[in-house]
Amino acid sequence: MRNKHIHIEKDSKLLKDIHKQVEENLVIDKLNFKIKIWSKFVLYFSLIVLTYWLLYIVTNPFIFVLVFVSYGFLSLLLAFNFAHDFSHNTVFKSKRLNNICFDCIYTLVGAHAQSWKQRHINSHHHAPNVEAYDSDLKISTLIRVIPNSSYYWFHRYQHIYASFAYTTYSLFWIFIKDFSILFTKDEYNLKKGLKYHFVFFIQKLFYIGFILVLPIIFSDQQWFIVLISFLMMHLLQSLFLLFTFFMTHHVEKTEYPTTDKNGYINTSWLMNQVKSSNDMHPFSNTANFILGGFNNHIAHHLFPHYHHIHYPKLNKIIYRVLIENNIEPNQTSYIGGVISHLKLLKKMSYE
Repeated sequence: MRNKHIHIEKDSKLLKDIHKQVEENLVIDKLNFKIKIWSKFVLYFSLIVLTYWLLYIVTNPFIFVLVFVSYGFLSLLLAFNFAHDFSHNTVFKSKRLNNICFDCIYTLVGAHAQSWKQRHINSHHHAPNVEAYDSDLKISTLIRVIPNSSYYWFHRYQHIYASFAYTTYSLFWIFIKDFSILFTKDEYNLKKGLKYHFVFFIQKLFYIGFILVLPIIFSDQQWFIVLISFLMMHLLQSLFLLFTFFMTHHVEKTEYPTTDKNGYINTSWLMNQVKSSNDMHPFSNTANFILGGFNNHIAHHLFPHYHHIHYPKLNKIIYRVLIENNIEPNQTSYIGGVISHLKLLKKMSYE
């Protein structure tokens, strides 16, 4: 995609300075990196295997629901911590190996990997929060976050109903959105041949069989208990997923750059990435460990080719340079981000 951000000389110099400071000050211990990443993988994957195994030995229906929900959260955290980095080729040197692992993790959570990757890399990262450029803004007419966007009467209540609407998102993504994208021509020139369709349906069938059919057949629970557990998992998983995603770009202080009649964006690439992103606990190794770098969104957008394990160190450099240049990065706590997102919805609930 051709860069249509306007050129601002001081921002270009600042971006070069940030890269220079990172190159000079960021120390990466490759052995320590490998130990951290594989320790994290073993931990998350072991917990996923454990909770999935418990589905077949638990007899109490209430505990079964709890285990099912726990499995859902852990598989989502595995995706947060690994799928995103695989999509940016920051784990292995081989792009093919990164892509295979990316496909596998997305299959585990039921989503189609390649359609998401095309939009994330070629659209969202190019111009976050810019209407007509960022595909992530094509959320739903139910939610209004873009200034001067279309207004409907129900938006007046969006800060009230949003949390309930968010609970349906992962089911919508898996069973509606992915299929809609599959059968719709897009602008990414993605070849959707026989192999593409075959892999798509194999992934979907695997997910349904793995998470629904096998527990119904082999667990000690009646089929409706498994179905209720599946729905509860998705309702709670979706709420966590969407609030985490939304507060990375949609809180009170994040900006939404506009375009002129020729499609040129009214800010520089650097300021678009910085001002349209929000960090949560940007220097916390604990938050970074749990959220897989989603809490460090400014660093991710400026340095997507760096693994998220490096983000807390990266932030110390990035924040210092930005603040020295009188640029205050957007940051909240996690709970503060949830509240700020709801306040944004309240603000945008008026025409």
